[in-house]
Order: sequence, then structure tokens, then C-alpha cells
Amino acid sequence: MRVLVASDSGNAGRENEDWAHADDRLVAVLDGATARTETGCIHGVTWYAHRLGSTVVELAHNYSTPLPQALAGAISRVAAEHQDTCDLDHPGTPSAGISLVRFRRSSLEYLVLGDVSLAIDQGGELSVVTDDRVSRTAAAERAEADRHPIGSPGKAEALLAMKHAELAARNVPGGYWIAEADPKVVEHALTGSCEIGEQTSVAILSDGAARAVTLGLLSWPDTMKLLRTEGPTELIALVRQAEAEDPHATRWRRNKRSDDATAVYADGFTA
Repeated sequence: MRVLVASDSGNAGRENEDWAHADDRLVAVLDGATARTETGCIHGVTWYAHRLGSTVVELAHNYSTPLPQALAGAISRVAAEHQDTCDLDHPGTPSAGISLVRFRRSSLEYLVLGDVSLAIDQGGELSVVTDDRVSRTAAAERAEADRHPIGSPGKAEALLAMKHAELAARNVPGGYWIAEADPKVVEHALTGSCEIGEQTSVAILSDGAARAVTLGLLSWPDTMKLLRTEGPTELIALVRQAEAEDPHATRWRRNKRSDDATAVYADGFTA
């Protein structure tokens, strides 16, 4: 089995709020949600994504623990770590999207919660699992934010209004679901399983890496081909080149000039 991992901060002066793990039993990618407001937490998004990631990996390595149960346990454990110092009921409390894939001898099982994309290629038959519920919230505010180029006077104000609208829809019916302080959110995760063979390949991309697709640079099949032949580092480099060519986001409307980008790719499965 071959496993390739790359992760790159969207801003050289800031911490990477993505987190990744990969071994021959389990791969995971977490994408910490950008905090544009107060959070009520003294630790921050990077801390949360890293603590949740390492904890869920520990729990998910036990094959007898279903992935939703592993994530619920990790959310509860991390909440307990900082409930005495932080206001976990704050509407902006740190949160993260997550995708987990656990491999067995001839099958895999997966969980996706939040905007981290999973692609499974079964020898040319491609399935993509993307939780796009967050992008379907705050439609008016999102459109207003997209109207302003990055660096323009109205962009920051529009993004703050969009964030408040997103937070109002977070982890409520009709909104979107993401890991934060309440383990019950796992009830809304996208889960499944499938058989795997020698022709199977798997990729998990944070939304910063998935810009290869969402910006229209590549199709999903071409993304999988690039990952297979060149690897995750080259995929992220392609995204960075496009972002650099459009610094004000006038060609490709987006909230950040560059976003944290993480990609994990696995193939070479044998029975």
C-alpha cells in the first residue's frame, strides 16, 4: 500500500489549521473552520483541529469501534480538555470538518462531516463524497462577499456578515453540521463502506486542496490521475499557481486569496 500526504498553510505568516494522519489502517484529514469572530476559546482553531485529529485517530484504530462512535468519543474527550478554561457554548467555539477512511483486508469504511472531500476510484469508477451543506447556507451573505475583490474595502465587512450567518446555521436542523463541542453532530455525518481491490485509489482533500476542482482547474478524474502520477504536493502547487495568478479573486470568486490545503492519497491495496 502506498500513502502520500502533503499539507501547506495558505499564509506563510499563519498556522496551518488543517491536520492530517495517514498509515496503512487509517487516513484522516481535518479542516479547522476559519474564525472570523470571537471564539470563547483560549486555544484557537489549530489547537482544536490537532487535538481532535490525534484523539479520533487513536480511537478509530480500534476496529471494533464504529467511526461515528470514534468521532463522538473524540469530540467529547477534547471538549472535556478545555471546558474549564473556555466557553464551549460560545457561538464561535472552534470547529473542524473531518473525513476518515479506515481500511480492512478487502474493504474500507468512511465518514465525512463538513467540507472535506473524499474520492474513491474503483479502477475508473469514481465516487466523490462531499458534504456541501455549509456552502448552501448564508446564500445572500455569500453572494455579497463574492461581489467584493480580495483587498477591497467591503470584503472584510461582507465576510464577517457571512460568518455570522454561517454560525447561525451551524449544527442546527436545516443548516450544516461540523465537529465542535457536541458529540451528537456525528448523527449527521455521511458514512458508508465499499469493497477495495488492486485498482482502488482513495483521496481526501481539504477544501483548500479541492480548489483544484472547485476552481475548475481539473475534473475529479484528472485530479485522481495527477495524485497518482505526481502526488499531493503537485496538486497543491497547481492550486497555488492559480491563486497567485488571481490575487484579488476576480476570476475565481473566493473568500481567501490562498487557503490551507491538505491532500492524502492512497493506492496499492492488496488482499
